[in-house]
Amino acid sequence: MATYLSDDEEHLRLLGIFHYVVGALTALFALFPLIHFSLGLFFVLAPPHSTQQQGAPPAIIGWFFMIIGGMFFLLGESFAACVFAAARFIPSRRRYWFIFVVACLQCAFFPFGTALGVFTIVVLSRPSVKQLFGLGVTEQPPAI
Repeated sequence: MATYLSDDEEHLRLLGIFHYVVGALTALFALFPLIHFSLGLFFVLAPPHSTQQQGAPPAIIGWFFMIIGGMFFLLGESFAACVFAAARFIPSRRRYWFIFVVACLQCAFFPFGTALGVFTIVVLSRPSVKQLFGLGVTEQPPAI
């Protein structure tokens, strides 16, 4: 006997899987600022050579690279953790507004985040999906 899932449940199942995929891609791309961090670390820790002292960049440039690279790395990995958390919350039908906000933020990350964010917002906006999450659907006042 085959189990039948409603369209909403199937869409939520797929969104959960796709959030894991996009979360992994986000975590991978969030590693790129470590190149800037490493370059800045090299500028700070590299001993100046006596013959090339005039052409060496000042240490403040290295600190600038380290701070900016570290901030972008932490920001990217934090966002990837939020995407993974949303992927975990979707199948358990918890934290509707957290998932919705993460979907809105994903729209800024073209192309995969934009597509997944838009589809997530569309699915989460359905009244039947809101009921699956346990949110009461309020009736709209009649139009005059």
